[in-house]
Amino acid sequence: MSDSQSPLEERAELNLQFEKRGGLLPVAVQESSSGRLLMIASVNREALEYSLKNRQAAFWSTSRNELWVKGLTSGNTLILDKIFVDCDQDALVYKVTLEGSGVCHTKDENGTHRKACFYRSLNFDSKKLEFIDE
Repeated sequence: MSDSQSPLEERAELNLQFEKRGGLLPVAVQESSSGRLLMIASVNREALEYSLKNRQAAFWSTSRNELWVKGLTSGNTLILDKIFVDCDQDALVYKVTLEGSGVCHTKDENGTHRKACFYRSLNFDSKKLEFIDE
């Protein structure tokens, strides 16, 4: 281990840094099969423990201040395939398999949940949002 590397970065022990952001870690949720970014959420220890135990993505709802198990009400569940931990152990990536139509709470013109929360892109020239074809 060089002088610029810390034990946090170079050891196999899990030591997630929940205290850095008030008990929450950001999680990027990515579909395993396509690589598409589906959503960004937060987890606390409780949500992570639920996710690990059940192999189903759970988050901490900052708006409701409660555990949020994705799919309990919508039926659009996220099965955990893999979890990546960043170098500082303060951010995660959930690689998932989506069971259902989509993860977003918004719906398309057909009334179907959008597959991803990232369904628009920013046009550099017009500075307007453009819908992405799914």
